[in-house]
Parts: sequence; structure tokens; C-alpha cells
Amino acid sequence: MALLGSLIPGEVGLRLLLSPICSNIVIRTACCTVGTVLPVYATFKSIEKNDQEEQNKWLVYWAAYGTFSLVEVLSDKLISWFPFYYHMKLAFLVWLQLPSNNGARHLYARHIRPFLLNHQAKFDLMLNSVSRESAKFLVAHQEEIQFLKSLIMKGAKTANQMLKEFGLLQPHGREGSENPNSASRLRIREANSDVDD
Repeated sequence: MALLGSLIPGEVGLRLLLSPICSNIVIRTACCTVGTVLPVYATFKSIEKNDQEEQNKWLVYWAAYGTFSLVEVLSDKLISWFPFYYHMKLAFLVWLQLPSNNGARHLYARHIRPFLLNHQAKFDLMLNSVSRESAKFLVAHQEEIQFLKSLIMKGAKTANQMLKEFGLLQPHGREGSENPNSASRLRIREANSDVDD
């Protein structure tokens, strides 16, 4: 009986992944979870433990994942319509992380590192050029940037005032309480609440 109980969740999971109804939502959520959420947490743990080997492992993973994401963005319109594309993506992301396969290290050592070493000088030149041009642009357009910043701040203040006037925002807590320097917090009223005040 215990064996049957352990098979049911696995069968339900496989049916969810492979059924055409809701499959896209489930598989994309699985890709996001396996590709980013779990690695972010594992990276956090390796940093907190100060485990150099684990940090190196996750650094290589992020290099492989970033490269894959870049290729995917550039070829998304071409490859996303293939049947079971997201299923293959999920399998690839699992392969990157599995310690037995060491997929990320394999991909990094065989493809990413040699490519970047061959083109390192070009990339450095390009990044330095972009950095210089960005700095020139910011200096040349400093007044316009300040104007835009002040315009955005005025717009935010106006929107805040309009929300207060329409009664969508109200102060939260007592004014002038223990800490007079603290800004009063605002909360949004629920749309369905009755106004009997």
C-alpha cells in the first residue's frame, strides 16, 4: 500500500506535464522554478556558508544559464513553437544542475570558456567603448536628465494627491505619534469596503 501511495504523486506530476490542457502553465512554472528560484536559493546558501567549491559550482551554473538565456532570447520566435520545447528546456535546466552530470561545468569548459577566450579582446574593447559613450551621454545630457527626474517626481506627487482626493489613499496610524520624523504610511482602501464614516 505504501508503494502505491508513493507512485500516485509522480503519476499525477507526469500527467500534468504531458497533458495538453494547462501543460504550458505548469511547464513554464517548472522551468522558472528549476532554472532560477532553486539556484538563487542554493547560491545564497553557498555564500552564507562561505563554501568556495559550492560558490564556484553556482558561478559556473549562472554563466551557463545566462548564455542559454541569451541564446533563447535571440532565437525565441524560431524555437518556442516546437512541440515539447519547454519540456526539453526543463530537462536541459535539470541537466545543468545535476551533480552526477555536471552539465553546467561541461558546457562552460567545452563551449562558453573557449568562445569567450577567443573573443575576450573584442568584448573588452566593445564594453569600454560603450562605457565611455554612456558617460559622455550622461554628462552631455545632465540637464535633461535632471529635468526628467523632477518631472517624474512631480508626476508621482500629483498622482499621490489625486489618489488622496479620490479617497483611495488614507493615512495609516496616528499622526504625531511617538516618532514625529517618520512619514505617515498610506494604505489603499479596499474597493469593496462600505464608506459609512
